Amino acid sequence: MFIDPLARADLPSSCQIVQVTPLLRELIVASLTLAESYAAGSRDERIYELILDEIRGMAVLPFGLPEPQSEALRRLCQKVREAPGELWSSAEAAKESSMSERTLNRHFQQQTSLTWSEWVRRAKLMEALVRLAQGQSVLRVALDLGYGSHSAFSAMFRRVIGVAPSDYFRSPE
Repeated sequence: MFIDPLARADLPSSCQIVQVTPLLRELIVASLTLAESYAAGSRDERIYELILDEIRGMAVLPFGLPEPQSEALRRLCQKVREAPGELWSSAEAAKESSMSERTLNRHFQQQTSLTWSEWVRRAKLMEALVRLAQGQSVLRVALDLGYGSHSAFSAMFRRVIGVAPSDYFRSPE
């Protein structure tokens, strides 16, 4: 959901990813039927304001995939997106981009504030979230993204997200 950062002064100025609570999900669903323009003090305005209140109070998830400025590194990132199941070690990435492993890691860290391996892990995690949201099984996602087992993927997912992948899209009772 796109929200103009200028909508309220207390909103963050950069793009962020938050875990949607059941309340926020229902507010977003309700907002889909509302007009973009609304009268001050109306029910529609209160729904939109409540959405902003909910988003402002949420913890930011450790996502986001910064793009490097270098064309060579951007091409490399695109290859990871196209084949997220590959190993993509920094040694392989350096060879692919015709630079030393040390140079790759230094440039990548300077341009994205992430190490190469952190960036690849996030890219795979973001792809995993898309696939899990589409209803793919945890095992299928784990294997497709290059994890050796369901448990290795689940451990990484739980460490980063805080819940098991099988529970992530499950609505709380």
